Amino acid sequence: MSKLTLSAIKADVGSIGGHTCPSERMLEAARAQLAEEKKKGTITDFDVTFTGDDICLLMVHTHGSDSADVHNLAWGIFEAAADIAREEGLYGAGQDLLADAPSGNVRGAGPGVAEITFDTSAEERSAEPFLIFTADKCGPGAYNFPLWAVFTSPLYCGGLMLPKMKVGFTFTVIDMEHTGGDRVVELEAPERHVDLAVLLRDEGRFGIKSITSRLYPKQQVVSVSTDRLHTIAGEYKGKDDPVAIVRTQGVFPAPEEVVSPYVTAHFVAGDARGSHHMPIMPVAINTPVAGPYCLPVVACAAYSVTSAGKLSDRVDLFGNTAWDDTRLKAQRKGAELRQQGFVGPAMLPIQELEYGAFRTSLADIEKEFTVR
Repeated sequence: MSKLTLSAIKADVGSIGGHTCPSERMLEAARAQLAEEKKKGTITDFDVTFTGDDICLLMVHTHGSDSADVHNLAWGIFEAAADIAREEGLYGAGQDLLADAPSGNVRGAGPGVAEITFDTSAEERSAEPFLIFTADKCGPGAYNFPLWAVFTSPLYCGGLMLPKMKVGFTFTVIDMEHTGGDRVVELEAPERHVDLAVLLRDEGRFGIKSITSRLYPKQQVVSVSTDRLHTIAGEYKGKDDPVAIVRTQGVFPAPEEVVSPYVTAHFVAGDARGSHHMPIMPVAINTPVAGPYCLPVVACAAYSVTSAGKLSDRVDLFGNTAWDDTRLKAQRKGAELRQQGFVGPAMLPIQELEYGAFRTSLADIEKEFTVR
């Protein structure tokens, strides 16, 4: 086979005691169904992980991006897991399944989707390592700062000064508030890195959808899920909890460069009820959400894949003790901002509040105003 596709599809379909984590039965059911599909040849390999209350299905296959077979498979697994969640009386069972049945593609139906198709015989890629980022209690814009920093700034990625990378990358940025089709713009870095910053500072509206090498235009480096649940559903259905694929090494940034911006524990929109600003905390894979005010969390799994589509063992990049200090920093930053309660930047502006009932409360009070 000369082409492989990595599909990472992620959804919250039920969790224990509130928005903490899925049950072991849900995860076992997902693994069992993917194992059957691997035997049938639908996929060549897979992995199942969770971050907070979201299950992530990583599938390797040869069907290309947006494959109806693969997307329907993921949807069926999420439905089965949601049924288990209902049996177990878990919270938010089926929460991210916003359609009765997708038309062969789960994009826009609730689950987050990141996919990259690549040529395994390309001379510039002697091996294929990649990272899967899974985040919870935040939106797709949570990846804006780290990806902008890694792919535009030598402060975070020394590899950008190397001949094959200093040519730069093409960013596809999507307007996540637009409905009725993808409204996107392509900007080339390093020349347009400031224009990128102008857009990406607004993490609630603009998000990085993909990044492609300019030296090798057929080589997509990054894919990010950019659907926003409140835009799809018209009301709060939980945070968007995005997933991202980042290919690494060689003509792309190295893993240690890709993760370096997360030391910042930068503030993102999300947190409790999806309506606050809080720092994002790098955590180990399969970490439940259990902190005060449910800090936004992000996990990172490193893999290699053979040209036959077989995955290596998984490496947990944020599970290392090297990240303990960053976790403590995120806790301290979050605690400091939470002392401000609901005032000012501690809470999202009214137009960005994900929990629709907040706006209902405001509307009720608005009726009492008079003009003098």
